[in-house]
Amino acid sequence: MWTDTPDKYKEARIMFMDEESSNWTWDNEAKAYFWHRFYRHQPELNFDNPEVQLEMIKVVDFWMKMGVNGLRLPSVPFLFEEEGTNCENLPQTHAFLKRLRAHIDKHYKDRILIAEANLWPEDAATYFGEGQECHMNFHYPLMPRLFLGLRTEDAYPIVDILEQTPATPPNSQWALFLRNHDEIGLEMVTEEEKDYLFKAYANDPNTKHNVGIRRRLAPLLNNDRRKIELLYTILFSLPGTPVLYYGDEIGMGDNIYLGDRFGVRTPMQWNMNINAGFSSANPQKLYLPVISDPVYRYESVNVATQDENPSSLMWWIKNVLAMRKRLNLFGRGDLKFIDSSNSKILCFARSYQKQNIIVVANLF
Repeated sequence: MWTDTPDKYKEARIMFMDEESSNWTWDNEAKAYFWHRFYRHQPELNFDNPEVQLEMIKVVDFWMKMGVNGLRLPSVPFLFEEEGTNCENLPQTHAFLKRLRAHIDKHYKDRILIAEANLWPEDAATYFGEGQECHMNFHYPLMPRLFLGLRTEDAYPIVDILEQTPATPPNSQWALFLRNHDEIGLEMVTEEEKDYLFKAYANDPNTKHNVGIRRRLAPLLNNDRRKIELLYTILFSLPGTPVLYYGDEIGMGDNIYLGDRFGVRTPMQWNMNINAGFSSANPQKLYLPVISDPVYRYESVNVATQDENPSSLMWWIKNVLAMRKRLNLFGRGDLKFIDSSNSKILCFARSYQKQNIIVVANLF
């Protein structure tokens, strides 16, 4: 996306105001401005160009033929631009997604597209496209409310957002998660809730990034095994598909001093060998360093060590997932909240065909 003047698309918001002052950046070689919705080192493609669309479908074909099970479509609301709009959630985006979905359905079996749209549930649900666009959709507003409910010992934030969540088409599901590769985005909470979450979970200024908190799950919860298990139990019990971020199943730590979101993207800790078993390269050649924090260092927090310990967090998660897989109602059943006189208790019923289960979570 090139222009001679940075005056186009003025209604489009700047995503990272603390690091970028414009969505346009001057390129000395091209003698023109190029468009980016995020960082200047991430220029956007011109999806209005049919050749770009075709090339992107070729990219999808490359990975699908390689055997990947699915693709995450990052920042999918921002694919197209149009003067006089905020350049988000445009009809052209949905038209392209329908084309991409039709291509995948025609040529491949059992593959999925996951939409990454940090929107309110009703708006995010449009990316299901009535079953003709993305198979799954990340449920962003749920994530901060799980942490809010845990810290305030109040089930209301969790119940409230799930009651605002529309049903999905029969061939689609919400993707539920506690943490991912970015910060905990706080765009979908009130200013009061945002301030509370910052005070509760981000005492160190280095943990803040943009409008969010860049921390992994274990450090967020002060490495409290009971709280980690509680949040995962709730996540695995809700309708949809739970998404686990690598390393959180073993309680990996982070490095808040690396800058950007790199602190939660350090090498997976497979074992206690060099580079945590992630690579045999010279440690100084790694793109990001392994975790050396005394509490979370890879020599003690790794897959090999936890695999040998039946009481480890990894084995607990394996066992809970095995139970979840035995009961179809968790992924596909109905959800009905049960009123409780105690606001610290989250209680709901799940039912599917002849299966019925009541889940009770104590947030105290």
